[in-house]
Amino acid sequence: MFSSEVQAPDSIFEQKLSRGYLNRFLKKPFFSLFLLLGVLIVGFMAFMPAEEEGVPLKMVRIPSGPFIMGSDEVETADTQGELGNKKPFYLDEHPQRMLSIPDYYIDRFEVSNEDYARFVKEKRRNAPKYWGGASYRTGEALLPVVDVNWYEARDYCLFRGKRLPTEAEWEKAARGPDGNLYTWGNEFDATKGNVSAGSHGSIMMVGRFAHDKSVYNVYDLNGNVMEWTADWYKPFPGGDYRSDDFGEQFKVAKGDAYGDSGHYTLSIFSRLPYRQNVEPETRLPFLGFRCVKS
Repeated sequence: MFSSEVQAPDSIFEQKLSRGYLNRFLKKPFFSLFLLLGVLIVGFMAFMPAEEEGVPLKMVRIPSGPFIMGSDEVETADTQGELGNKKPFYLDEHPQRMLSIPDYYIDRFEVSNEDYARFVKEKRRNAPKYWGGASYRTGEALLPVVDVNWYEARDYCLFRGKRLPTEAEWEKAARGPDGNLYTWGNEFDATKGNVSAGSHGSIMMVGRFAHDKSVYNVYDLNGNVMEWTADWYKPFPGGDYRSDDFGEQFKVAKGDAYGDSGHYTLSIFSRLPYRQNVEPETRLPFLGFRCVKS
């Protein structure tokens, strides 16, 4: 005959389960907080692009092959004269041409304050003045580092086993193989990036604008901060524009910057072919960089 008595659990764990121990544990405040944090982390990671196998951490592989560089656009109104811009618009982008370069890796995001702090500490280099000390201010870890000159940007990249991108590498990563004018396509939209015409007002965390992402999943090439490249400001082969600024006196900076960057509120400064020429010793509060690796 079967006994009518309830058999005692064989283990302490079973005893605790039978008494609702697990239910009481789940109701503890610290466990609820831990569970919520885990859900938030998993959710954040789900929206981040997956790292490709064999690609260095936080970098993106840009495949070899042809791409469009430069432009053949011309100015149809005297915008340059009205604004007092030193150089004519478009002419230093001529001619548009098809190039092909080997594959390479590029940082998915602009170098951040947090990234640069490691360089400052390990190499005993001067911190950017806006930090106000040896480290960045609380809450600014993921803002792009700015106020560094070309030589400091170059040295940081070398410290990480990388280098500054050539103008061609930067432009391919931003425009894709089809030569888009903006990372999101060919129609300007000031809401899609932290650009000077967008009146967003300030520098923002890297990767903040989901639409400012190239076809290769590289972020903030259109806006947030301008970026140093490795190249001197020189005419493109076959170009017919002449300038006293050409030569080995200015470096090329690419991309637009946030709305307080001192630019006029014109979409022309957001065009990815646009070329800024900046003296390599210059430090600006809206000029940063990212690195590449062969």
